[in-house]
Amino acid sequence: QVQLIESGGGLVQAGASRKLSCAAAGLTLRNYYMGWFRQAPGKEREFVARITWSGVNTYYADSTEGRFTISRDNAENTVYLQMDSLKPEDTAVYYCAATAQLGSIPLESTDAWDLWGQGTQVTVSS
Repeated sequence: QVQLIESGGGLVQAGASRKLSCAAAGLTLRNYYMGWFRQAPGKEREFVARITWSGVNTYYADSTEGRFTISRDNAENTVYLQMDSLKPEDTAVYYCAATAQLGSIPLESTDAWDLWGQGTQVTVSS
């Protein structure tokens, strides 16, 4: 069964760091372009970061650039999201996403992604 399984969420104070993991099961991660999205209560799911198949190139939303770092370990079939200098507005459910092929849909759109994890809650207290 193909699955993306996120972990590492929790309650943290503003200014702290947290590292999320996304473990892939039933698929070979190196064949997938990977990303992270988040969804806050009452809001649409939004793009956070993405990483190319080899991990050489990474891209971030303006709101996370300079504070978050996406990385991957294809040997471990895992993608990570290191979050530093967390703010209360980072509070959301964080989702891992994968796509095997790139098409015409911008990767900042949820429609561009084929596989999703179940999400992990990150709550940042002020």
